[in-house]
Amino acid sequence: MLMRPLIARKRDGGRLAHGEWRHLMQAYAAGDVPDYQMAALAMAIYVQGMDPDETSALTDAMLRSGRCLDLAHLTAPRLDKHSTGGVGDKVSLVLAPLVASLGVVVPMMSGRGLGHTGGTLDKLESIPGFRTDLSLDAARRQLEHLGCVLIGQTAEIAPADRKLYALRHATATVEAIPLIAASIMSKKLAEGLTGLVLDVKRGSGAFLPELERGLELARTMIQLGADRGCPTVALLTAMDRPLGHAVGNALEVEEAVLALRGEGPADLLEVTYALGTEMLLLGGVAATPAEARAMQCDAIASGRAAAVFQAVIEAQGGNPGVVDDPAALPQAAAQGVFTAPRDGVVARVEPRALGNGVTAIGGGRTRIEDPMDPSAGFVVTARPGSHVRRGEPLATVHARDHATVQAGLRVLGEAIVIADEMSEPPLPLVSHRVTANGVEVLATPSA
Repeated sequence: MLMRPLIARKRDGGRLAHGEWRHLMQAYAAGDVPDYQMAALAMAIYVQGMDPDETSALTDAMLRSGRCLDLAHLTAPRLDKHSTGGVGDKVSLVLAPLVASLGVVVPMMSGRGLGHTGGTLDKLESIPGFRTDLSLDAARRQLEHLGCVLIGQTAEIAPADRKLYALRHATATVEAIPLIAASIMSKKLAEGLTGLVLDVKRGSGAFLPELERGLELARTMIQLGADRGCPTVALLTAMDRPLGHAVGNALEVEEAVLALRGEGPADLLEVTYALGTEMLLLGGVAATPAEARAMQCDAIASGRAAAVFQAVIEAQGGNPGVVDDPAALPQAAAQGVFTAPRDGVVARVEPRALGNGVTAIGGGRTRIEDPMDPSAGFVVTARPGSHVRRGEPLATVHARDHATVQAGLRVLGEAIVIADEMSEPPLPLVSHRVTANGVEVLATPSA
């Protein structure tokens, strides 16, 4: 197809029609549109934006470029959660088996880490033997048997999005809200869901730090879901500090296992329960938020949630023993402790610096094909607002050797800021709830 007129029209602030988006995505998925022309179009979209009708057309075009997961024969509610990405965000590892243990079918499709944010697939693949590359048919069979599957985007699902997603990272067009919304929703709608819950991050470690941009993204995705018969709810959650203590693939799996035992950090469990509550309400499994919360607490206390995670790991080729003994996960050869350089208050724990730091010590990637050390990362016990004394342990580096540990300690020295007092309060863990009916403010920063 002739791309130059389409690029020029979008560059000049014009719009593309439904049929043009459909033919464009079909041609791109087939390899008939070169990456350099699609990159030019992505940048034009980043600069000029897209109207709601165009965003809807792009979503449909990417969805129809591949297959969908057919789960209509299952009688249980089919729900998933999507996070816009954060540092230390291992919620999916806890939430999927937790909600599945309560009678919900959870076809959770996740992505890899790129840039400063971690990826659920990389975390899962730090479990020895775990496979995330299941076909749609294999995923369907596992859902019929276990009610939960944890996979990556297959070549069958929205192949046009798969190509465009990688291109956006390479061309600095990730933050374009229409492209984010269409990418997320085309994949989620392909899962055959009856409902979707979104975790939209805000704060310095989020892709969209500003509150208004996060709300705009949430509203856009909620409308896309509603228009296609998939009720969608969004919670805005804090990413002005890492979630939980662990940052790094195997370390985050270990922390997720602790959370499934009810022993995880309070903030991780709180965000998990909040999202799980929305899933159980959407699915009609619980009638009230209080009932949904109680059901989740019981599933963790009884061990049912951990048992589902163990069954999923075994079904996908992994070592289920990591749930009983997380020491079976990859272990770093060297560790180093970061201590407070002075008396004072922890003013900030910068998530973006920590996320980039994991990559710097080998635990992340800047390109999809980069190798990773699954054992590398940080365990940060320092919390914004806590008073510390000089020499007090605040964090630990896990790395492959002494030199890499020293590099990690320098990262922590930049990420953990000690001051005489807090300059501003941290964001509330869960601040807003967004539905098709509007925005509800749940909490505001406290002085």
